[in-house]
Amino acid sequence: MKTPAHHSWNPASWQTKPAQQQPTYRDPAALAAVVAQLAQLPPIVVSWEVERLREELAAAQRGERFLLQGGDCAESFDDCESSKIAQRLKILLQMSLVLTHGLKKPIIRVGRMAGQYAKPRSADTETRDGVSLPSYRGDIVNGPEFTPTAREPDPQLLLRGYERAALTLNFVRALVDGGFADLHHPEYWDLGFVGHSPLKEAYERIVASVADGLEFFETISAKEVHQSLRAEFYASHEALVLHYEQAQTRFIPRQDRWYNLSTHMPWIGMRTAQIDGAHVEYCRGISNPIGVKIGAAMDADWLQRLVTTLNPQNVPGRLALIHRFGAKDIEAKLPLAIKAVKATGHSVLWICDPMHGNTENSQSGLKTRRFENVMREVDAAFRVHAEHGSVLGGVHVELTGEDVTECTGGARGLSDIDLQRAYRSTVDPRLNYEQSLELAMLIAERARPARKSRREG
Repeated sequence: MKTPAHHSWNPASWQTKPAQQQPTYRDPAALAAVVAQLAQLPPIVVSWEVERLREELAAAQRGERFLLQGGDCAESFDDCESSKIAQRLKILLQMSLVLTHGLKKPIIRVGRMAGQYAKPRSADTETRDGVSLPSYRGDIVNGPEFTPTAREPDPQLLLRGYERAALTLNFVRALVDGGFADLHHPEYWDLGFVGHSPLKEAYERIVASVADGLEFFETISAKEVHQSLRAEFYASHEALVLHYEQAQTRFIPRQDRWYNLSTHMPWIGMRTAQIDGAHVEYCRGISNPIGVKIGAAMDADWLQRLVTTLNPQNVPGRLALIHRFGAKDIEAKLPLAIKAVKATGHSVLWICDPMHGNTENSQSGLKTRRFENVMREVDAAFRVHAEHGSVLGGVHVELTGEDVTECTGGARGLSDIDLQRAYRSTVDPRLNYEQSLELAMLIAERARPARKSRREG
């Protein structure tokens, strides 16, 4: 795709537009110095990886691949350690194995990681016991502790965010390149759940089936098939703090395009998707695949203008619409969104986010999500897209490879009382490793009747 004419867009042109959800830094000179330093540091990703992802997402638009996008609600700097990174990678690999087996198509693996350090907030300040302080906006902006020092936005944290993102993605790459993500060795991905989970037998059958299939294919072909078995892995985060994104935006002469090289696939949240806003202005000029969260608050005109503004040339794989309506509203609202996009003549990648529309408060006051509602929304998404002649090309899920108790339900039937045991999220509740795998298994199970129907037809 061509980027906008240089006279109409540059990495800093967003600063001429209203910018929502931005931290207020006390020292503009200190901020400018950090942005200048970030602009000189090596990119975290490279342009050919971005282009490869765009091609794969274009295939997902056509129904030839399926996107699995998942990870933490908000990464913590403290979680940048080898064991936790490996756990997040493991659960995404396990889920992708199950989806590959069930959907019978390649899975695009995109982590909410290596940069997901900022979160939008509903209010600029938080008040406790009559004391008001700036809201916690993620580790790249300020600290979660309720003190004036911690809550003060610090531009130096942008540098620390860059460092943590680079360390995370470099470790993931090392694991992938070292064979960790080779489908020949799914035993590397064990998270320890198979000894006690109700899903043990189902998962072991899938692993055995994949292993048998690989052995059979390689026996009759007399060679190993490496290319199709190496699991590529991409990073994504919400492009929220625009000074950070601007600093890592580079012009690649051989491509004649601008790229955000802090991540492969940035996305715009609903709170920052204003047509005349800074985030849309920034994202329209970069060549990365762009995701946009959409929900019930978006009318047809708003959605259509987003589609034509962010992808005026209708480039396949460029734009993903991540819908988050909630289980109770999706069947009424999603058809309207599909109709609105079809009216533009543009094609998009449709992705279901079954998490954000299903957030509620537990009896104890903790934010939670019911697994049954998450699955209901996924079920409805597949059904509605099929009924309206569009393709659901992926899911976007907040999850962790840890044994947390933040969402209720699932195979173990977690209740509100169970939330107290291991609730660790500082922002939104995540599916634990077992619930995440169960979600993948249920998606795969739902796909079998559809495949059978196509064969018989």
